[in-house]
Amino acid sequence: MKKGLVLEGGAMRGIYTAGVLDAFLEQNITVDGVIGVSAGAVHGCSYVSGQHGRSIRYYLKYMKNPRFMSFRSLLKTGNLVETEFSYHELPDRLDVFDRKAFAESPMDFYVGCTNVETGKPEYILLDTMDEIDYMRASASMPMVSQIVEVGGMKLLDGGVADSVPIRAFQQMGYEKNIVVLTRPAGYRKKKSSIGPAKWIYRKYPAFVKAMEERYKVYNETMDQIEEMEKSGEIFVIRPSRDPQIGRMEKNPEKVKAVYDLGYKDACAQMEALKAWL
Repeated sequence: MKKGLVLEGGAMRGIYTAGVLDAFLEQNITVDGVIGVSAGAVHGCSYVSGQHGRSIRYYLKYMKNPRFMSFRSLLKTGNLVETEFSYHELPDRLDVFDRKAFAESPMDFYVGCTNVETGKPEYILLDTMDEIDYMRASASMPMVSQIVEVGGMKLLDGGVADSVPIRAFQQMGYEKNIVVLTRPAGYRKKKSSIGPAKWIYRKYPAFVKAMEERYKVYNETMDQIEEMEKSGEIFVIRPSRDPQIGRMEKNPEKVKAVYDLGYKDACAQMEALKAWL
């Protein structure tokens, strides 16, 4: 039976997942495959490469750098998260990502993206981090990111079409899945106006529709996850309290507190998780 790990995104809330994954590394919790969406992909790759503490280390060191994430970067480059700094300088030089360990890991690694032309999710298997543009696409939030063109597709944030791809992973053959969420129990999205997006993405009506229906798809997924959790079909780790962190949080104490929450929540459930596995 193939074991999987499904990682929700959530911008800076994703640092919760980094804490969970560091606890997994300490306890040698491994799976056959990982699928991450947006921030889930960003932190999931360091888990696959076995780099304990990497995510929180570089977040605390560089999150106030305007090239890491800022409106200045958005105005200057068209991306809230500067591509050159975050996807090249940082992993290649400043806090080196272990590409060799990632490529040699027995765990398969997928990223979830949204196809702007079809409005449908795309699940991309990354064998090496040479394909980092798929990772960038997964984490490129609409309205504040340029469309990423890679592999003959136009892609953006995977959270638009499928925020928590548990059903997709099951269909890929992963029957026993751990799901890491970044919202507390009972959370549901409310319908929100997508206003300017209708004009910005007017050439992509399927993507506009996906944005409009995102809350419905998310809430249906949460309903399914709760049912699967009750039946023991999946094992869920979620924040034991509301993380209360901004999408562009710059306060290092708040960021570290959410990371610590993920670590502590994972440790608190570790014995139950091992028994379930």
